[in-house]
Amino acid sequence: MLKSAKQFYDYLINHVPNLFIITLIFAISIQTCKHFPYHFLNHVSLAHILMSVTLLTISILSFHFLNKPRTVYLVDFACFKPPSVLRVPYATAAEHGRIILASQPKSIAFQAKIFERSGLGEETCLPHPLHYLPPNPNMMDARDESQLVIFSAMDSLFEQTGINPKDIDILIVNCSLFAPTPSLSAMVVSKYKMRSNVKSFNLSGMGCSAGLISIDLAKHLLQVHPESYAVVISTEIITPNSYMGKERSMLLPNCLFRMGGAAVLLTNKRSKRKHAKYSLVHVVRTHKGSEEKSYRCVQQEEDKEGHVGIALNLDLMVIAANSLKSNISTIGPLVLPIAEQLLFLFNLVERKFLKLDRKPYIPDFKRAVDHFCIHAGGRAVIDELQKRLRLSSEHVEASRMTLHRFGNTSSSSLWYELGYMEAKGRMKKGDRVWQIGFGSGFKCNSAVWECNREIEGPKNSAWADCIHRYPVNEPEIVKL
Repeated sequence: MLKSAKQFYDYLINHVPNLFIITLIFAISIQTCKHFPYHFLNHVSLAHILMSVTLLTISILSFHFLNKPRTVYLVDFACFKPPSVLRVPYATAAEHGRIILASQPKSIAFQAKIFERSGLGEETCLPHPLHYLPPNPNMMDARDESQLVIFSAMDSLFEQTGINPKDIDILIVNCSLFAPTPSLSAMVVSKYKMRSNVKSFNLSGMGCSAGLISIDLAKHLLQVHPESYAVVISTEIITPNSYMGKERSMLLPNCLFRMGGAAVLLTNKRSKRKHAKYSLVHVVRTHKGSEEKSYRCVQQEEDKEGHVGIALNLDLMVIAANSLKSNISTIGPLVLPIAEQLLFLFNLVERKFLKLDRKPYIPDFKRAVDHFCIHAGGRAVIDELQKRLRLSSEHVEASRMTLHRFGNTSSSSLWYELGYMEAKGRMKKGDRVWQIGFGSGFKCNSAVWECNREIEGPKNSAWADCIHRYPVNEPEIVKL
């Protein structure tokens, strides 16, 4: 009883302005109706009915518009472009593997096999400390990488948008494996001298899908803070997290993860609608952590020799597919046309209730979405989603090319993919793009955006100097 009373009190206090306006409108309506010239009407009962309907309509419309969720706009975003001096071609990666794993020929062969089938190109980059032999990174090196990646992306964002750092009301930084004190969000506030009342958040340990978790958090914060700007920074600092051991299940991330980061500017200001690139349509989050296998399929741990790394379970792809299925079941009704929803429903009834031997119907999301940004976690991830969603090579082109050019940049990969589409001039007004991310825990998160205007390829984007070379032909195996 006490809890219910408290909830009612909180709701009442939070909605006082809206309730006051609705009451004022209702009172004005009553006074207006009192002075209505009823003697012109032959039937008084009809006048009362009209008055009641008018009052009810005004109240309902007032309540609707005052409680309608604020639209979240994506003004612009910027991706970090690593300097070419930090690139790691195949030959360098293979040499490092042979030296570090000199006493483990089977591990050397395993790592070479992964490189050959990884889908990464010759221009992916690693931070400077990991170029040494043997690498011996420390906390200062990790901070240096953080500043290089985050500050570069932020500087580009401020240059593109013309916004002043002091105009930022909400700051969200997500980085899974590197969580220093002071936090990365505090580092950003200090660098750009942001206001003392900026609402800052630092998310860690949430995996490669943390970027969309940050977007969801920003969306909810922008619902309660009108006329605000929010910046979301997504990155993964890999300097202190490169695995130095010999366990094969923990060597895979070394082959795929590379430097990257993105800064995204969001707002709920209606005055920015014409200038913003996208409007946020839906965010759907799926968490399968209640299942033991899902929870443990991606885990940071120590090997037998005490080396810390990320262990990937053999069931990872199956778990990712099940998580995607759950996510699709939620987002499908929100975006799919009614014809696709009915086909899915009929198929479900046939299989579950009529016990007919039917394959599960996979909705055709191409009828609802124009572009797809699939987390560039690796070639196997992209292949699996392409098959399950029945996508063409063109639909997954941005994901494959991002993996080829930048590698797996964790939570920021979705923004490199969107940047690729913009650089190719493919984003037109009214187009919808679906971002799908996976992360440890295990999580599958997705977001749907609608393009507000035709977008020309930014001249200073991470793709600007190389987009003319893409797409490239990717062989199944690249012999080292």
